[in-house]
Amino acid sequence: MNDNKNNIMRKIVENMSKIIVGKEMSSKLMVIALAAEGHILLEDVPGIGKTTMAYAMAKSVRLSFNRIQFTPDILPSDITGFTIYNQKINDFEYRSGNIMSNIILADEINRTSPKTQASMLEAMEEKQVTVDGKTYKLPKPFMVIATQNPVEYMGTYPLPEAQLDRFLMKISIGYPTKAEEASILFRFQKNNPLHVLESVASLEELNELQMFVKNVRVDESLASYIVDLISATRRHEQVSLGCSPRASISLFRAAQASAAYDGRDYVIPEDIRDLAVPVLSHRLMLKQEAKIKRITNENIIHEIIKRQIIPVKAKV
Repeated sequence: MNDNKNNIMRKIVENMSKIIVGKEMSSKLMVIALAAEGHILLEDVPGIGKTTMAYAMAKSVRLSFNRIQFTPDILPSDITGFTIYNQKINDFEYRSGNIMSNIILADEINRTSPKTQASMLEAMEEKQVTVDGKTYKLPKPFMVIATQNPVEYMGTYPLPEAQLDRFLMKISIGYPTKAEEASILFRFQKNNPLHVLESVASLEELNELQMFVKNVRVDESLASYIVDLISATRRHEQVSLGCSPRASISLFRAAQASAAYDGRDYVIPEDIRDLAVPVLSHRLMLKQEAKIKRITNENIIHEIIKRQIIPVKAKV
């Protein structure tokens, strides 16, 4: 493969590491999702760097970035934009909303009403918005990074399954270690290093990377392996709603991006297995008895991975 594509992804992760301490795996997953043209759901407690990580990735590739703070009173038109009558031209014109940006940080997305949440669906799936019957294309590339607090549920609206299914991955950053937190204190002692972070890749390079990822080879046996994993979620005794075909496409594309990150132009079983949990876990709906037994979505995916036979004759 062209090593330049591999270098671009690793350079972005290394650049993000100048700001985010000790979370290379989370940064890697975000860059893989960016290369795969997917969206990310960051579910974690406040104050651990979700917003900073999103902004660091946007600055690393010189992408436009908008942060939308979702609250109960925010309206769909605040997201998608609206049309207004312009007396100078004697006609209606479109005023774009905050969605018109390369990377959108949908902060605390579960704090807004279902109607406003629904305004994101077309943008996330079709990369466009429709306002008053007219369709407007979103910038390319386009990525939504949504956050939600897994602890506090007062005044929140759980994301519907249709919207969860549109996120390529769900990522949890986690608390830093003692040494990492001490490093954070000194790194931010005098000023915020995010303000001076420079880009390491161009928009053109990112577009080329995303096109390259689509052409990473996937053997038929590995495609069948992905389908077997997805089908197993639908048959599992503790699952009431398994993964959809969109999940198969997401795991397929994420595996391609993972291969590109490792410098390969072909997918291996490890690419699929390593990404199965972040790509699939948020798409499951468990039965009530599973919740009572404190079985998690991640537990189910790990169990399914262990049950499925790994293809050993994949052509690379």
